[in-house]
Amino acid sequence: MDRSKEAGADFLQLDPREAPAGGLADWLAHRLRRAVTDGRLPVGSRLPATRVLAADLRVSRGVVTDAYRRLAEEGRVAGRGRGGTVVVDPLAPPARASAGASTRPRTGTAAPVASAAPAGPVPVPVPPSAPEREPERPTLFDGAPVPASFDGLRAAPSRIDLTPGVPDLAAFPRTAWLRAERAVLAGLAADEFGYGDPRGTPALRHAVARWLGRNRGIHADPDDVIVVAGAAQALALVGEVLRADGLDVVAVEDPGSLGTRQHLRHRITATPPVPVDADGIRVDALRATGAPAVLLTPAHQFPTGVVLGGARRRELLQWAADGGLVIEDDYDAEHRYDRPPVPALHGVLPDRVLYLGSVSKLLAPALRTGWMLAPARYRDRLIDAKRLADLGNAALPQLVLARLMESGELERHLRLLRPRHRRRRDAMVAAIGTHLPGAVVHGAAAGLHLLLTFPGGLACTDTELATAALAHGVKLQPLSWHARLPHPPGLVLGYAAGTPGEIEEGVAVLGRLLREAE
Repeated sequence: MDRSKEAGADFLQLDPREAPAGGLADWLAHRLRRAVTDGRLPVGSRLPATRVLAADLRVSRGVVTDAYRRLAEEGRVAGRGRGGTVVVDPLAPPARASAGASTRPRTGTAAPVASAAPAGPVPVPVPPSAPEREPERPTLFDGAPVPASFDGLRAAPSRIDLTPGVPDLAAFPRTAWLRAERAVLAGLAADEFGYGDPRGTPALRHAVARWLGRNRGIHADPDDVIVVAGAAQALALVGEVLRADGLDVVAVEDPGSLGTRQHLRHRITATPPVPVDADGIRVDALRATGAPAVLLTPAHQFPTGVVLGGARRRELLQWAADGGLVIEDDYDAEHRYDRPPVPALHGVLPDRVLYLGSVSKLLAPALRTGWMLAPARYRDRLIDAKRLADLGNAALPQLVLARLMESGELERHLRLLRPRHRRRRDAMVAAIGTHLPGAVVHGAAAGLHLLLTFPGGLACTDTELATAALAHGVKLQPLSWHARLPHPPGLVLGYAAGTPGEIEEGVAVLGRLLREAE
């Protein structure tokens, strides 16, 4: 991988390649100043630690320190010791330290995250050349997939889980979550245990708005945020509102997520497929469908992993400006390894883009917490639909999540996950090179999964290979689940949940099964 392409921070979508030669500190100070002025960094926001931002940007720490110093001299930020560098009101009097504040280091440690994979070679179990008896073959992949197919796949027993979309659940920050939960409960008034705002708690809507401003290039007001039970509920609510508005056709990428398509089809009459190439969705083909709306994953297309190219983005935004509606599913954009951050489409054309995000890939799907940013013409009806669906998400988990976001714990957790995911990604790429030399790897620069295609063809279908793999204890998804247009056979493999040893063994099983099928 070309590591030079990694430079860039999710924070404010900073890309040091934009800076003029010799002017890094000037450029960074200007970008921070502009974010304070336009509200993406409101008063009270905490800037990243200088060493963290310097590491993301691949610049010296002195560049970041110099930029922060300039903003401090202008009265825009102030150092708060262990509290970090915080945006302040330049017209307010400087805050004085409280009379008994201690400068001693506090005891205790930050929330531990499950330890990273050990360095050095990992012993790899070698699968037997042939099983003593052929195991019974599951029939999960027979026939066209239905909504219950995902339930069946999740419930199917396996030794090695390579299904896409599964984060590293062992890394959930339990200690940080419990600490935040105790703090929330200790400060909660009795009336806050009642029914709340169906849009979500004010604390979480503020936290999400700031998170999106820092990490996704979106300038959102907390009143624009609608908290939902994950992207699945968001799609159900969107489909309900669009259909009531007379819009019952939403185009989708092909290949594209089977699960999101199924959720849309529960409310929407038709989801015509639009081909995806190396630059993302083909906007000419989208226009040809005549669909008034489209569901996209532009920052990391599922399952191919491509990023919507610059020319294609402009073409798509022109299509939207001409009256189209873009539903932007930003499902895992925070996970990137070998490319700079990609800003969300919503930040460019908020009146024509309906944005969906969640913590399912950041923390865990079990939280069932996500958010929507909707164009003004749909917002009130989506809030009404959410109110009638469940009166709003449970408030206590929202308050705990808001505390994690505002304290910096969630960003710290993401920084710990990235090197672990990179090692697992690298282990999978290496194993594919060894055991599946005819496969082509797609989408390795970001995300939590890889797409494998076999241009030379296979001796079996990808569903037959997935069936055989599951019979040998390896769980994955065939590309044909996610494609309706003609495509070469392929597999979609997740790497976030497995150790390097498990990944190596699972890919070795696939290689052996393919050799046996020839």
